[in-house]
Amino acid sequence: MKNIIFTVNIKNPDKLNRSIPYNLSVKSWRNWASKNNCDIFVLDQWIYEEMNPNWHKLLVFDLLENDKIKYDQILIVDSDTIIHPDAPNMFDISDNKFCAIHNDGSYDWVLRSMETYSKFIFKGYMFDWWKYFNSGIMIVNKKHKDLFEQIKNFYLVNIDLLKQIQENFSVGTDQPMINFFVHKNNVDLKLLSYEWNMQDMNRKEILTHDMLFTKVGWIYHFNAIPENYNAKKTLYWMQKTFNYLNMGGNEL
Repeated sequence: MKNIIFTVNIKNPDKLNRSIPYNLSVKSWRNWASKNNCDIFVLDQWIYEEMNPNWHKLLVFDLLENDKIKYDQILIVDSDTIIHPDAPNMFDISDNKFCAIHNDGSYDWVLRSMETYSKFIFKGYMFDWWKYFNSGIMIVNKKHKDLFEQIKNFYLVNIDLLKQIQENFSVGTDQPMINFFVHKNNVDLKLLSYEWNMQDMNRKEILTHDMLFTKVGWIYHFNAIPENYNAKKTLYWMQKTFNYLNMGGNEL
């Protein structure tokens, strides 16, 4: 059985330009997969119309099994990420656990996210803020199939309430839900270091034209870029990074 990389690259008719940079992400992960004996599964069509594209990662086990794809571990990656072609094999450091990376970004956003979902969804349940992870990079395996089924079913039953929370508080979509279910169910979680999901690089002042960020980590997550109308800055940085990494340090 091979390890699988799973990513969602659905064109949202309400935000068509957002999907343009994501093709670069797929190319990046395909390159890495070929070096590390992995297969890649790209979901490019809607399964549930009422689900935003990012929620579709909850369907990963259903989709793989429906296609009769045998797998060992699954690396779920957001489509606004680029991986360094020389990155080591992440699957080798998972210890067969649920793996993710602490959300080292806006802590105001993280804390509001936790407080909001705790109050309106999880009846006051709370966990340590430093265990709150970014759902853009996660490693899972068959042990986590029931967990994802629980989250998916909860979403489908409570979709109206969840949409209201997202619209009124702007504190995340799938990420808070996955966090709360993981911690509430005492899932054996292994938090990997920041180099495996370099989030919020603009706020950290490392998203710079000298491309130094490519020397200090393996996976670059182009989220939370300000003044990013029609995802133009996302496209710019993902294109620049992809070219830099795949042309021997030279850009087009």
